Amino acid sequence: MTQSTLGTLILRCSPKFELGQVVSTQGALAACQQEYLQSCLIRHVSGDFGTVCLEDWQTNVEAITSGDRILSAYPIDPALPCNGFGENCLWIITESDRSVTTFHLPDEY
Repeated sequence: MTQSTLGTLILRCSPKFELGQVVSTQGALAACQQEYLQSCLIRHVSGDFGTVCLEDWQTNVEAITSGDRILSAYPIDPALPCNGFGENCLWIITESDRSVTTFHLPDEY
């Protein structure tokens, strides 16, 4: 999928906030297929923050309007449990200034 195609998909999903430049750590790239990263990114920008705890979910909802950092967590392997942290977890973080969104594993943060 090209960057242009990804941009079109994100626009169709009614994004809740700007992503800025989208980047990834080597660990996240090695752990996940490109298509899965793209589907997680669409969920993230749509306001589906995955498996974060209720407090983090509420913080994210407030951050959309207040301009704070937004954190989403998704299982690397959807067939296995993911508690928002740990070995089977992919994080997506959009920085507070909306200049960059990064895919990474929790141990890379």
